[in-house]
Amino acid sequence: MNLPPSVRISENTERAVKSDLRIFARWCDEHGEASLPAEAETVAAFVDAMAERRAPATVRRYVASITSAHRAIGMEKTLKSPPVRLALKRMHRRKGRRQPHAHPLTSPLRRRMLEASGMRLIDLRNCALLAVAYDTMLRRSELVSLQASDLFVEMAGDGTLVVRGGRTDDEDAGEIVWIAPETVRLVRAWLARARIEQGSLFRSVRKGGVVGERLDPSHVPRIFKAMARNAGLPEAVVKGLSGNSARIGAAQDMIAAGIEMLAILDAGRWKSPAMVNRYRERQLARRSGAAQLARLQNRA
Repeated sequence: MNLPPSVRISENTERAVKSDLRIFARWCDEHGEASLPAEAETVAAFVDAMAERRAPATVRRYVASITSAHRAIGMEKTLKSPPVRLALKRMHRRKGRRQPHAHPLTSPLRRRMLEASGMRLIDLRNCALLAVAYDTMLRRSELVSLQASDLFVEMAGDGTLVVRGGRTDDEDAGEIVWIAPETVRLVRAWLARARIEQGSLFRSVRKGGVVGERLDPSHVPRIFKAMARNAGLPEAVVKGLSGNSARIGAAQDMIAAGIEMLAILDAGRWKSPAMVNRYRERQLARRSGAAQLARLQNRA
């Protein structure tokens, strides 16, 4: 089941959607049903089946991908029909709707991880990657797509990078993201030691200090976890880190600092405040009446 050519999405999103559609098409083949166009009852049965072994967020993503394919052929209403809506409600009643977030990689954790790193070539790369991830709030696929030649250093020492093919860059025009002077220094140290002038900014490092190919997106969370373990962070924190952790941590730090919502949305390239509001729930809980009372009573 291929994504219709009229659907215009980013390269990374397209890969994810195609993967979801293959899963749906395979399930339909196994049950003797058509996948495109699909009957509402077929999609509902698929939701029920996937809800038995997949997280609610994953099943919702499957439905969103199937919706994209049907929208392209003018049959989006199929996915909004009662059978599909009821199947999703059944899943949410049984398993809940809340999706657990990755552990936020906030400024204190970022600092500990950077300070615990050594001076090997791989350490320089990891530090540069973490610093860029925090400043730019890029998704892991966007991080590994950065190019060395797209680094521009300002007179004041801060810099910018060009992000191409991002999720919100519908016309592939590229988006400019800012990085702090400290981050510029870390990136320059990595580039100089690795002797990289052109091509991918972040690359694999092999034994003997040899620089390999562009990092795969799956390497990003592994790097964060390795740095966290090296810094002596609790194993629960290490296991909770993902490729999205720096993005979440930076957003929470902005919220705690009182930065306005529009600036946070712009920095993270969010189109809606819904996800940012999820990130601020814990900060709001810490400011609740119960929390204030506990501090006044010296219980916190």
